[in-house]
Amino acid sequence: MKRSLIWACYAISPHCLGRSRRTRPGWRVLDSLDTAALARLRQGRAAAREVAWAQTCETRGRLPASVAAGREVPGLVLDMDATLVICHSEKESATRTWKKTFGYHPLLCFLDNTGEALAGLLREGRAGSNTTADHITVLDEALTQIPDAHRHGTPLLIRTDGAGSTHGFLAHIRGLREHGIDARFSVGAAITAAVRAAIEQANDWIPAINTDGALRDGAEICELTGLADTSGFPAGTRLIARRERPHPGAQLSLFDTVNGMRHQVIATDTPPGQGSLQFLEARHRAHARVEDRIRTGKATGFGRSPSRIFAIDQAWLQLALTGIDLLAWTRNLLLDGDLSRGAEETALPPPARPSTHRPHRTPDLAAHRRRLALDRGDHHRVHAARQPAPTAFLNHNPRPSNSFEEPGHASGPNHAYRQKHRQPHPQHQDQSLMKDRG
Repeated sequence: MKRSLIWACYAISPHCLGRSRRTRPGWRVLDSLDTAALARLRQGRAAAREVAWAQTCETRGRLPASVAAGREVPGLVLDMDATLVICHSEKESATRTWKKTFGYHPLLCFLDNTGEALAGLLREGRAGSNTTADHITVLDEALTQIPDAHRHGTPLLIRTDGAGSTHGFLAHIRGLREHGIDARFSVGAAITAAVRAAIEQANDWIPAINTDGALRDGAEICELTGLADTSGFPAGTRLIARRERPHPGAQLSLFDTVNGMRHQVIATDTPPGQGSLQFLEARHRAHARVEDRIRTGKATGFGRSPSRIFAIDQAWLQLALTGIDLLAWTRNLLLDGDLSRGAEETALPPPARPSTHRPHRTPDLAAHRRRLALDRGDHHRVHAARQPAPTAFLNHNPRPSNSFEEPGHASGPNHAYRQKHRQPHPQHQDQSLMKDRG
């Protein structure tokens, strides 16, 4: 996998690693990716993405649409989420994480429409989940990966969990409109005391819907915009609450335990009239698909860090994101049906695994047909070889028997051989000598 990621970097931009095009060891390539080289790599990825999207629009008419509750979400949907990469040895900038593990805490951004990895930032393990500066950095890098025709002419929806509901990050998303980018957000919101009071006062709950658009049993939603204080959010922010019966193993707060229902709240600036309340809530729950993309991304490459040097691990993350893009373009341009909508493990054949018992040999089908035509199938000889051969005939110097055959003993297949080569017991041999001398 390391070699494929390195050659992916070569394929995207001839100048991303300098002028030299000769084959070099992977370690030297990773070591040569400094800040300037990574910037060229991101520029090469953006140029290749523009070509891939143009070919997709030419062959399929448009880019794939993100789907929620059986309906298409207008525009492009960007999902941001952080994950933990466990390190089993001492590495630079690898620290204790909030889950009491050891490793890195990268922040990633995926495009839900196509499954592409737009941007990623490798951070220390102790980095905060709701760091505003890191979210702004990753979002800006992701926007530079989107071609200009789509970045300025297509609605954008940024979805995050509760870690992205900081006021500074939401204000940055609202400020993108001043640069000609129609960006809106849908983020998880914290349940504060004011929100709890609004939930208790709400009385117009309606049933929630599933991912297929059908009504969901035991789940209800309600809008809290006029009941809760939204002064810290950008103007026009709406709060939507969801309550449902807790499933086994659900983490409940004291408020949930008292009320007997699990509560969740989201914040969005989508104005009324651009989707029902049920659709907006189901659209945000589709953010969970980013977990599958992170899982497959870890299997693709960034789940392991190859070096103790932080700069090399940063380069490895960017190459892993490049590999994810290549797999996404392969599905969108070369595959149809379920394969184009599936994950990497369904779009590609399973990887080869080393044999643990004997080396694999490719069967010679032509020779097998000739043997069958001549009625010399090997299966006859194989079955004959499987029959157990008499063990006594394999030993040319049989071990002397210590006792005579008992009368009436059942004779086996080697009975005649044992009778022929049987040697008398020393005690019986002495008695026979005494009889001869007598």
